[in-house]
Amino acid sequence: MNLLKKIILIASFVPFTLLAQDQKDKPKPNWQNLDLERDGVMGISTEKAYELLKGKKGSPVIVAVIDGGVDEEHEDLKSVIWKNSGEIAGNNTDDDKNGYADDVFGWNFIGSSIGNIQHDNLEVVRLVRKWQDKYSSVVNSTPLSDEERKEFSQYKKMITDFMTRLDNARRGYESLSVIKKTTEEIVAKLNKPAPTLKDFERYKSANEMESKVLKVIKSEMKKKNDYKLFKEDIDDTYKYYSSQVNYHLNMDFDPRDSVKDNYGNAFERFYGNADITGPDAEHGTHVAGIIGAVRDNNLGIKGVADNVRIMGIRAVPDGDERDKDVANSIRYAVDNGAKVINMSFGKAYVWNKASVDSAVKYAESKDVLLVHAAGNEAKNTDFATNYPNRIYGEITAVERPVLAGTGTIPGFGRPPVVGRVLQDTVKDKRFDMPSAKNWIEVGASGWKNDDELVANFSNYGKRTVDVFAPGVQINSTVPGSKYEPNDGTSMASPVVAGLAALIRSYYPSLTAVQVKDVIMRSVTKVNQKVKIKEDGASKKVKLDEISISGGVVNAYNAIQLASQMSTASL
Repeated sequence: MNLLKKIILIASFVPFTLLAQDQKDKPKPNWQNLDLERDGVMGISTEKAYELLKGKKGSPVIVAVIDGGVDEEHEDLKSVIWKNSGEIAGNNTDDDKNGYADDVFGWNFIGSSIGNIQHDNLEVVRLVRKWQDKYSSVVNSTPLSDEERKEFSQYKKMITDFMTRLDNARRGYESLSVIKKTTEEIVAKLNKPAPTLKDFERYKSANEMESKVLKVIKSEMKKKNDYKLFKEDIDDTYKYYSSQVNYHLNMDFDPRDSVKDNYGNAFERFYGNADITGPDAEHGTHVAGIIGAVRDNNLGIKGVADNVRIMGIRAVPDGDERDKDVANSIRYAVDNGAKVINMSFGKAYVWNKASVDSAVKYAESKDVLLVHAAGNEAKNTDFATNYPNRIYGEITAVERPVLAGTGTIPGFGRPPVVGRVLQDTVKDKRFDMPSAKNWIEVGASGWKNDDELVANFSNYGKRTVDVFAPGVQINSTVPGSKYEPNDGTSMASPVVAGLAALIRSYYPSLTAVQVKDVIMRSVTKVNQKVKIKEDGASKKVKLDEISISGGVVNAYNAIQLASQMSTASL
């Protein structure tokens, strides 16, 4: 099950609630592709759009999925996986001379001949590790240059952030350990592999701990009387906090040596291996299915685009991605023919923004559209930093840390984060900086056209989020030829990437910038106010106050507009 649906820890014992909606409250199958007027859900009208395209023939479009891995053998994906015709699989030779041996389906920048990275640190840990020898013993009165003083100020904020995260993770891990163990003990006493709510209600607590845990079990079982699902929630959340403590926030853990690159050289290009699946391809496979799962094979689900080739690029571990790998992934995708790149990942800190900026500029020069998930911290990214982003250059400004809210586990496995908010005096300068025109930032929406349209976890921003797209209970492909629903802006981004691919397939004369313009101008405008969280409080706003377009993407409208623009350019 998706991590967004897992139990979230707060400060006290029995400290958790579910982020997911009640299991009884489910959307229609394929809802993200359905139409508001016809089907009563706020999908993007994909099925209706194909009526406009009936009789037309599109050309294949390569869509790169930069992620944690893609299962190229999935029953609903294997026929649309990109294949490098110039490469011979398994001969350990760079047949097409592109610098990457055996890259038949794509490339993996977080692996080497000795294996693959699964877990990594958060970027804040890597930055603290980088600066701790220089600044750990510095006090405010220590003589420092202006540049060093700036670094020292950032270091102090990072230390605060790191310690807050680590404390939350340790408390979460300890609490889940007790809850998991006590639950297993109760179930063992019941002597039933799949106890029901009535079984738990009849059980008499042996001690105070069992009494507390029983309250939680019964509360959740009333929502969905399925012990298997409840146990998955417990086990997955335990695993999440275990990863936080042992890997993400472990200052002594650094797996990078296993990649065998020169990590200090941010512009080194050729390293990694050809394994695009890796040890955990759930997230990337889910993303790939949303974009282009085969629509007419009577299997599983329907992707948005009907004529794509999915290029798998592995760069995102369980933890924060590294800028060097992101930059190289973008360049690899561009050089090997991708016209759309999906990036369902993000982080609060940056190591080497210049390397990513250079790659984004390269993609812009080669007419490639970049689609990026806005993030799942329920934050305003006009202020809170989120990397990568479309802005070229780094902000040199005094920043203050703001707690991003307890208990939110974003769709890509991110922890509750401490964001950084720019001072108002700096905000305008940020948007005066040059930025990529081939970039679309995507927030997540739900299927109900009411005040809860914007997903309660989604980031937003009047000047930083372009559009919203379906990102709640999106059913898609997962490894092993299976299917599961997931939540997140990670799911909304590939909806838009699929739409971009659909447009580029049938109207190939349109440039990346024109395709973005089509998507922005063809949204379904939302008139009612929607709920968002701001500084921990709920408020209602118009959608054009929290996004540039003020709407949810719409494939039917987009195809109509693309047809008009394509005809006009002839």
